[in-house]
Amino acid sequence: MTIENKYRYAYLLGIGGIGMSAIARYLDKNGIKVFGYDKTSTQITDSLENEGIKINFNDESSAIPRILIHNHSDVLWIYTPAIPQNSNQKVFILESGYKLLKRSEVLEIITQESICLAVSGTHGKTTTSTYLAHILKSININFSAFLGGISSNYNSNYIENNTGQDLFDKPLVVLEADEFDRSFHKLDPQAAIITSVDADHLDVYHSAEEFSKAFQVFASKVNNNSKNAVPSGLIIHDKVEIFNELNFNTWYYGENNKSSFVINNLHVDNHKFHFTISNENNQVHFTNGLPGIHNAFNAAAAISLCHKILKLPLESLVNAISTFQGVKRRFEILHETKDRVIIDDYAHHPSEIKSFIESVRILYPGRKITGVFQPHLFTRTRDFEDGFIKELAKLDTVILMDIYPARELPIKNISSQKMLFKINHHDKHLMSQEEVLKYEEENKPEILLIMGAGNIDKISTKLKLKYE
Repeated sequence: MTIENKYRYAYLLGIGGIGMSAIARYLDKNGIKVFGYDKTSTQITDSLENEGIKINFNDESSAIPRILIHNHSDVLWIYTPAIPQNSNQKVFILESGYKLLKRSEVLEIITQESICLAVSGTHGKTTTSTYLAHILKSININFSAFLGGISSNYNSNYIENNTGQDLFDKPLVVLEADEFDRSFHKLDPQAAIITSVDADHLDVYHSAEEFSKAFQVFASKVNNNSKNAVPSGLIIHDKVEIFNELNFNTWYYGENNKSSFVINNLHVDNHKFHFTISNENNQVHFTNGLPGIHNAFNAAAAISLCHKILKLPLESLVNAISTFQGVKRRFEILHETKDRVIIDDYAHHPSEIKSFIESVRILYPGRKITGVFQPHLFTRTRDFEDGFIKELAKLDTVILMDIYPARELPIKNISSQKMLFKINHHDKHLMSQEEVLKYEEENKPEILLIMGAGNIDKISTKLKLKYE
């Protein structure tokens, strides 16, 4: 029995989260009356409310709508791990004996009767899955997609098409396979992309080896589906070296000439990134609608899956790649004139910062770059401090903000101030949000990069409104 046939209502704890809000939109579009709670009002919760979803911002159990209590067996109760264990509403739901599911468990249920295309990896999940969704939408194939960011083409993190062509006799679902708390082990995808396996979330995994093992387990779950009638297999970046002995359908993409999909002739022309993909005896030129070297590889991952798994001709994908506008906060150009550029990016890992700065240097050669970075999590700052120091030193001006703690308590001797002291740079600063905005107004930097996964997006929002 599908979710929409089993439940009349849904209640989401942490409904404003990017993953939770996509589920809320899916349930709403499938006829379930959706309610939710979140700590504070945000742009996402505002959008959900405008779509008719009822949200409360009071953690008391009395704020849960009475209709849900009276019909609790007809309610799909969902929570995100970001909700504290001592949340009053969460405690009430559990003590009342209601079945409370994690977000990953709900995705597991949704994808059980579908063809699941999962995108995993430390970096690039959101952009690559959004590329996939945009390709399918552009060529009118039926699907639904749960995204980890807001698509700039469709202004939503849930995208669907139901008026086009069915590729299979089961629904096609695109989603991100989140490694954070081993959530991706809940999935059994028919096909998957692995963009990168750079160690992260060491507060969960404790070592790079354990992090890699988690991806190997995920890959084996694709293998379990390899005997199905539906095409299956893995699309992997050729720099990922932990899957050398896979014994089922595996295709690599990247710049290695031995890869199944070779990216070459990557260059910038007329302010656009261009590249060619070679597969067997076929070469197809692409113009990428989204800037960045790393985004050419994200596009190539989506292209590779569409060609090898979905059997779509490479030539049929050219227009979709050129019209892709990206994802909010992923190389999002907020303002651009001849003299000034402001770009917002979710980069919160040293590898992501490295790719972001390198791409900006290529796109705007010879320009002075000022970067504002808000570290995300004390544990990530501790575990990758040397990497952050190395990459941030490549900026012309370095601005750090205090660490955004999210779910964590402070860790002794871990701070932005101490990290700033270690950066070998003559032009470096520690600022609050208000001070960053004042600095931008007074100094008018040539190129300003906003980087981080915390609430630094408030700066981006204000700057975007300022220059509209």
